[in-house]
Amino acid sequence: MRSTSKTILLHEISKLKSKQDQWNPFAWYKQMRENNPVFYDAEQDVWNVFLYDHAKRVLFDHQLFSNKKERSLIPVPRVNNRSNVNFSDPPEHRHRRALLAQAFTPRSLKEWEPRIQAIADELVADMEGQTTVDIVQQLAIPLPVIVIAKLLGVPSQDREKIKAWSDILFYPYERETFGDIADQKARAMKEFQEYLYPIVQEKRKHPADDILSDLTKANLEGEQLTDMEVVMSGIGLLGAGNETTTMLISNMFYSMLFDQPGIYQEMRADSTAIPKLVEEVLRFRFPVAIDRQVAQDTTVFGHKMKKGQIIIAWMGSANRDESQFANAETFDIHRHNNQTHLTFGAGPHFCLGAPLARMEANIALSTFVKRFADIRPVEGFEVTEHLIQSATGQSLKSLPICVETA
Repeated sequence: MRSTSKTILLHEISKLKSKQDQWNPFAWYKQMRENNPVFYDAEQDVWNVFLYDHAKRVLFDHQLFSNKKERSLIPVPRVNNRSNVNFSDPPEHRHRRALLAQAFTPRSLKEWEPRIQAIADELVADMEGQTTVDIVQQLAIPLPVIVIAKLLGVPSQDREKIKAWSDILFYPYERETFGDIADQKARAMKEFQEYLYPIVQEKRKHPADDILSDLTKANLEGEQLTDMEVVMSGIGLLGAGNETTTMLISNMFYSMLFDQPGIYQEMRADSTAIPKLVEEVLRFRFPVAIDRQVAQDTTVFGHKMKKGQIIIAWMGSANRDESQFANAETFDIHRHNNQTHLTFGAGPHFCLGAPLARMEANIALSTFVKRFADIRPVEGFEVTEHLIQSATGQSLKSLPICVETA
């Protein structure tokens, strides 16, 4: 069996076995905050922090907690090149990030807003006349993958292939089947590269108004990126660009149905409440974690951590820390500071695509509420029957809901 030594398996730290517990790990988070806020997992030689202030320190302090790491919980095969914004620290990280940042500025996204709106309009219009829709398959999956494909300059009709490759690349490893999963990822990566390579070559000859074209023209340290470096940047953006937003849109609808039933009517009555809902879903229902490598021996959290060890910031737990969020276990879109969640990270590695994800989620819901008067769960809905394993535990692969046309 292929070695797992460089891969950190989150579920072996949490020991959460059932789908239900992995979907709702929040009771375990609470237990860890109260009893083991700084926890050492000896089996994988990994430190874990669960409190808000601790997680934020790990994310911000790149001198103590480096993103240059030998091991990682990230399931995507590691390819470190000059255009990769991961696995690097400032100042090198700033140079790499600058190549991509211009595509995600407020001005650039403002130009994209009508195009995203048109995509959402079409997807929601296709639901017209149906009494039951699968919000994941009909909205949460297609909207982000179509948007990021168009943003990069990749044919949007290939979105099913792009989604399939992304799903495999982000699929979590299991110790028992590690070799088989690694082989699947290697095949998906190879096919993804072979798909994008001729597209990138064409962009270099005939650049258009898209991210791949911009990357072919970009200079880094006085040199242009190679075609393969542009390809790998594209794979990273295509994968990350649909994974988080799909989860966000799916979880928004789940929260409206189960975390605070009836709140859908507030969204219909007051569209200014939609961004608040988006932020509270990001805070309340994202079991996300990020790793760093301890850059020097430290006792900053009261325990002796050694240089070279890995530390994981459990942001999904930090987002429910009562010291930061009053009544943190309650879903409340009107809390004054819900936007201070750590779901998109913090510091120099704050998620580049966060503004795009927020825009897509806001447009998706505002478009939907204009078309449908109400939503309710389908009879007999059991969430465990609609889950699929994801990098952080379980996510919704489908969410059938009953709808009433406005």
